[in-house]
Amino acid sequence: MVAEVINNGFYLDEAEGVFRFRPFGSWIIRNLDEVERQLGGFALPRSDAPVVMDLSDLERIDLAGAWLIHRAARQLSADDHPVSYESVGRAAGILLTEVADAERPLHQPPPVPSKARTLIEDVGKSVLGSLGDMRALTALIGSLITIGAGLFRRPSIFRPTAVLYHLEQTGVRAIPIVALITFVIGAIVSQQAIYQLRDFGAEQLAVEFVGIVILRELGVLLTAIMVAGRSGSAFTAEVGAMKMREEIDAVRTLALDPIEVIIAPRLTALVIAVPLLTFIGNMSALTAAAIVAFFYGGVPIDLFIERLRDTVEMVNFTRGIVKAPFMAVIIGMVAVVEGLQVTGSTESLGQRTTSSVVKSIFLVIVIDGLFVLYYAVVDG
Repeated sequence: MVAEVINNGFYLDEAEGVFRFRPFGSWIIRNLDEVERQLGGFALPRSDAPVVMDLSDLERIDLAGAWLIHRAARQLSADDHPVSYESVGRAAGILLTEVADAERPLHQPPPVPSKARTLIEDVGKSVLGSLGDMRALTALIGSLITIGAGLFRRPSIFRPTAVLYHLEQTGVRAIPIVALITFVIGAIVSQQAIYQLRDFGAEQLAVEFVGIVILRELGVLLTAIMVAGRSGSAFTAEVGAMKMREEIDAVRTLALDPIEVIIAPRLTALVIAVPLLTFIGNMSALTAAAIVAFFYGGVPIDLFIERLRDTVEMVNFTRGIVKAPFMAVIIGMVAVVEGLQVTGSTESLGQRTTSSVVKSIFLVIVIDGLFVLYYAVVDG
């Protein structure tokens, strides 16, 4: 019955047209040199007889031994011999599965789309994302209007403690950076105005130029951009972290409205803080402009103040300060919407925070441009 016996590694039996390959001993890496040499000359006659890999006599096996058994089975399959396994222990089964999985061909990567297709897809995704943001902003505006209308019926829903806390965070703590940046910008604008007007002997006209530019445009615009980068990003990170830790869902389980409890106090504080910060920024920039005009342009400070009072109309200040609440609302709403869209990963939190700052600054500049166009039509 036994057609061939191979010692020191495996047996090969044949019975009723079925070959039985029986490895024995320890098929571990330090014992495989001799076995591998024997397997190198191993071959079955050309036929379609099935082969059974019987591991009942196998004492020990590691990954190297499993790979040799799998290689022998693969060679037999390539020679048209159907291969099956018997008496496979748990450890041997795991190792054989790992070896077989490692030899499976990798999936071919999908073809790289053309640049034109990629550009069109990116544009489409941006449009769909913008539509989603508009829908979320609309829903948030509706909720805030409902809460505002509810204040007349239920004044108790107003949360002064939360508003004061966020007013301190977004307003009081932002005063140093706003004052510093506007001071530097005011000094630069004043120096450049005096430098350009000096060729015409009109250094004193720099007062009017600096006053109008700062009060109407630069003061509120710089303040809004700094608030977007400082407080807007903080709002997004805070709301996003609450979303990740399921604190917003916990507020809902307490029968409370997250918009009323979490978002409305932040937006209220921001609407109050931005006009006040704009005023402080204006004063800081004008102070720097007066100092530079005195030391660089030879314009006395009392003359600077007198010309500023006499030639720069109050309407320039009011037209600048009236933009601040609108910019504050946009910054706060964009920050909150981005925070509510955070998923369960820190990567998503970082992406939404970055997106919040970029969108807020962009929209702030757009709003400023719309106000400029409106004033131009009114002054028409």
